Amino acid sequence: MREVWRFLDLGVIDPPTSGAVGEAILITRSKNLVPDTLFLYQRDPPACSIGYFQAVENVVNVEECKRLGVDISRRITGGGAIYSDKDNLTYNIVVHENNKKVPQDILKSYEVLCRGVVESLKMLGLNASFKPVNDILVDGKKISGSSQTRRKKVVLHHGTLLIKTDIKTMSKVLKVSKEKMSDKVAKSIEERVINLETALKEEPDIEAIKNILKKGFEKTLDIELVSGELSEYEKKLTHKLITEKYSTREWNFRR
Repeated sequence: MREVWRFLDLGVIDPPTSGAVGEAILITRSKNLVPDTLFLYQRDPPACSIGYFQAVENVVNVEECKRLGVDISRRITGGGAIYSDKDNLTYNIVVHENNKKVPQDILKSYEVLCRGVVESLKMLGLNASFKPVNDILVDGKKISGSSQTRRKKVVLHHGTLLIKTDIKTMSKVLKVSKEKMSDKVAKSIEERVINLETALKEEPDIEAIKNILKKGFEKTLDIELVSGELSEYEKKLTHKLITEKYSTREWNFRR
């Protein structure tokens, strides 16, 4: 009998909520009040999501963000800055460290937890592959990146899936180091990323993509995802974290 996990589709939420709800679910899971969980959301208004250890000014063009109406939001996971909007789907996995499906080795765990996305893209007929440490490629171009944190004996792993994201805005608001560009053997962001819409050569149906992602993770993790909802405790904690943390300049510009 397969393990049962909770599945949540949170729809379109704003940047402070997206940060707060992930931490709230992590904390709630650490108290054994909810099961291991996979949840999805889209972010609007658009935002630059900053890795926990990053300094905003080093990775984001703050003035361009102001001009274009792009929020700046820090997350509790590491990794680099990303741009996301409502045409970018974010998947999130919250799982207790004791679950044998998730390797204790962090690098190995990235590969295991990204398999669901790779499998989903293959279901769509695409040439998808995992590239260590945390990228998923289609035809050699990045379509998904992920990041992770481990706190209170719980793993929070999340990643993006570019559906039809505004790549031009992405290239304006993110600062990419010369070293990274050289390493990627590309001259611009536009040259090294790809939207699902471009890969499929047609506009994806977002609800269909969510369903395929669900199937991909069920297959690769050998689990059953059962639709649920946030508990009252999670809702209250999310609201508290929005107010006290994720909507504050002190948090978002702390480095």
